[in-house]
Amino acid sequence: MERKTSADFDQALLNLFDKYVHGDIDRRGFLERATRYAVGGMTASMLLDALSPRFAEAQQIPKDDKRLKASMVEFPSPKGTGKMRGYLVRLAAASGKLPGVLVVHENRGLNPHIEDIARRIALEGFMAFAPDALTPLGGYPGDEDKARELFAKLDPDKAREDFVAAAEWLKSRPDSTVKIGIVGFCWGGGIANLLATRVPDLAAAVPFYGIQPKAEDVPRIKAPLLIHYAEHDDRINAGAAPYEAALKASHVRYQMFTYPGTQHGFNNDTTPRYDKAAAQLAWQRTIDFLKKNLA
Repeated sequence: MERKTSADFDQALLNLFDKYVHGDIDRRGFLERATRYAVGGMTASMLLDALSPRFAEAQQIPKDDKRLKASMVEFPSPKGTGKMRGYLVRLAAASGKLPGVLVVHENRGLNPHIEDIARRIALEGFMAFAPDALTPLGGYPGDEDKARELFAKLDPDKAREDFVAAAEWLKSRPDSTVKIGIVGFCWGGGIANLLATRVPDLAAAVPFYGIQPKAEDVPRIKAPLLIHYAEHDDRINAGAAPYEAALKASHVRYQMFTYPGTQHGFNNDTTPRYDKAAAQLAWQRTIDFLKKNLA
């Protein structure tokens, strides 16, 4: 099937897909409601297929890229799950210590797209570490629908503690400069916001369309923030203005951008919600921000 963009779909269908992605409706519910948008020979199932990720087509950095050294590693999470796994990537030719960047996935676990994101960040000279929140349930299952189902079974409090532990583990590694940042997408964007309130010496946080922390927790933020929002993302954007007010009241250093015409997930180049121009701009801003604050 031809690769489509968000402009090829009705906004109401995109909103419906967003509800499906985030577990507000199940697959059957999506297909039943999507039928009204199935025109021109398309079926509801075909619409779902067209909107779903295509990892192989979007991969930018091969898993066996010789410029990189990558491996799955374990780390302790005593206040969370106990033992977690994650994908650690750094330049193969790098000598000495590197600044670390925690990469936090969407609500499907450590899928191929997030592994690719970690490799992209590693090529910029960082030690990238992408934990898998689904570790206690066997890890990312290789199927997005199954991953969403598993994600709903996670203990949210333990999952949050697992990522606090990941930040501490990355910072304490002997090959780390001690300066670490975090980049998160969707659910991971919420974790990036959370860690900014939980890790006092975090050097930088970049949430992409993530749930905002409680206003009373904002005064604890010490790290500079680079916050990315999509224009057509009512669920997340509902908390943007109160968050910005709290950031200003607490004199937190931040930059906040909303990208015109974009959908939630606009940086994810595996789906039609990807917006190339906005994603490239947000990505360059992100890399520049990390290099400035983690140098």
